[in-house]
Amino acid sequence: MKLRMVNLTLAALVTGLALGVGGYTFVYAKGYSYLVNDPAACANCHIMRDQFDGWVKSSHRKAATCNDCHTPPGLIPKYATKAENGFRHSFAFTTGRYPDAIHITPHDRTVTERACRKCHTDIVGMIDGPHAKAKDLSCLRCHGSVGHP
Repeated sequence: MKLRMVNLTLAALVTGLALGVGGYTFVYAKGYSYLVNDPAACANCHIMRDQFDGWVKSSHRKAATCNDCHTPPGLIPKYATKAENGFRHSFAFTTGRYPDAIHITPHDRTVTERACRKCHTDIVGMIDGPHAKAKDLSCLRCHGSVGHP
């Protein structure tokens, strides 16, 4: 009975500590800002400042936010992608293991490519038609700096 009480107390202490540290980190890192569609949230990290400033100066500012291009459609896929990116980014920033010049991952490149094609369906249709055999035809190949000049 006494051992069980010690185990419960230890479990409660560890859980409380984890929730406390997690909650503090969430508030300190402005984690709540990532739950909305405000592009300024992307600039919470200093490494993203250039991308945010580039978007502010781009023509896409009037038509698209970060989430429009960098998350897939649908509530679950959108927040699953945001969670995966958020964990990966925060882990890299916390441990100092990120390149100075950030790079898009293959998964995120696919998401962005699909977003380009969705918004620019008419243009893409005209390009894809004559080039249907070109397997590596990608909007980002030629227009990689459109959203972030």
